[in-house]
Amino acid sequence: MNRMARLAVAVAILAIAPVAHSEMIARKTVTYFSIGGKTAADLDREMAEHGPLLNTGRRHPGATRVTFAGKASYVAEEGRCSIGEARIVLTTKMMLPRWKNRSKADARMALLWDTLSADIKRHEERHAEIARNHARALEKTLRSLRPEKNCEALKDKVALATAKALEDHDADQKRFDRIEAVNFSARMTRLLRYRATGRAE
Repeated sequence: MNRMARLAVAVAILAIAPVAHSEMIARKTVTYFSIGGKTAADLDREMAEHGPLLNTGRRHPGATRVTFAGKASYVAEEGRCSIGEARIVLTTKMMLPRWKNRSKADARMALLWDTLSADIKRHEERHAEIARNHARALEKTLRSLRPEKNCEALKDKVALATAKALEDHDADQKRFDRIEAVNFSARMTRLLRYRATGRAE
């Protein structure tokens, strides 16, 4: 089961609107999809058939969909235009599997599922954390933009900064997925051994 979730990012471009001073706003929801089966092969097949469908065209054991939205106000005075305020609103929607036969599983399968589902959740939580870090960084960048001769020029700078931030965010998410995919087998073996014996190696 080395199918790691990829990120689907929807972006709302910053609009001109007055906003109050506040920190980045992060909203998170978690939903579950049910899977059946009794064996490890069954679980793999069920997640491949019923997991969230992302922009890769494939289904995955879990997913975190991220939306960046925001507002910025512009202050024009004395022939210059500056950022009055900027706020980023981050929405993450996490989708995780729930095995409906968990209560009937034998000890071996229960151990396997508990270890796997915990790792899927950890993986998706990390996607959300990466998004939060980039949202905070983007908000800080926008607030620190230097004044321009007019608001149209400053809007262009906001657009460029936003595009660069989203590009960096996407690159970090893909990098994380690559690392996780390479280490999946070794990580699962280590986690299963730890859960079974209570000892890390």
